[in-house]
Amino acid sequence: MQKMKTIGLIFLVLVFTSSGFADKPAYQIFDAKGKKVNYQRMLKNVTESQVIFFGELHNNPISHWLQYELTKDLFETKQDQLILAAEMFETDNQLLLNEYTSKQIRKKDFEREAKLWPNYKTDYAPLVDFAREHEMKFIASNIPRRYAAIVNSKGFAGLDSINAYQRAMVAPLPIKYDSTLNCYKAMKEMFKDAGPMHKTMNLAEAQAIKDATMGWFITKNLQDGTTILHYNGAYHSDNFEGTVWYVIDYGRKFPFELQVMTITCVEQDDLDKLSEDHLGKADYIICIPSSMTKTH
Repeated sequence: MQKMKTIGLIFLVLVFTSSGFADKPAYQIFDAKGKKVNYQRMLKNVTESQVIFFGELHNNPISHWLQYELTKDLFETKQDQLILAAEMFETDNQLLLNEYTSKQIRKKDFEREAKLWPNYKTDYAPLVDFAREHEMKFIASNIPRRYAAIVNSKGFAGLDSINAYQRAMVAPLPIKYDSTLNCYKAMKEMFKDAGPMHKTMNLAEAQAIKDATMGWFITKNLQDGTTILHYNGAYHSDNFEGTVWYVIDYGRKFPFELQVMTITCVEQDDLDKLSEDHLGKADYIICIPSSMTKTH
């Protein structure tokens, strides 16, 4: 009788699986070469780095959930040696971030006065509140958007007009700019056939000043023995370009060898094998179903 029950159970499992009721994983992690790895393997390896880039898909809930889980798990090991940083906060909001994470001001005051992304409450508040709970340092790494807009309209030369106080919120000028990097070449190519308005814009340069500023404030706040976990859109760190390129360049000033690791998120219909398009994008690639619901 027990044998018959077991056979029956196996039959039911096979029926449900073949009928489309198989497990539906929310993500699969791959290494740069496309080999499947588990979360614990990724966690162990990134823990050894001094700068970790988590490249997100801004509207993807799995990206944001795994950012939170990774933050918690890294804190278990690093404690006060872990520093958080994010593209989503501009350098002129650093004082507000400091006041909030050190519990000097109320949540409602911070949220009223800071420049917050529309999806802040669902996607980034958990990270900031975690930092507040544990009194962690949280770096606003991105350039104020008004200065990026100057570069977009006038090129890097447009920043010659800003004063010393304003320059303190931007990467040191003049910045290095490698127009041959694929991330900037692709941006120029994207708007090659655009209308007259876009042709007069310096979109790649505006992207570069963001990358440079994020890279500068990451390295500025890094010390030997600390780890910075930086949250950013995947485009800023994919293929070890963008902000990663600037961190490596600025990192040459350190008396120690800077260890950098990157994580990116991609979407595919099939999670069983990583698409060739995504190979090598990062040290770890989190593959998420294309049908995943969006946060906004």
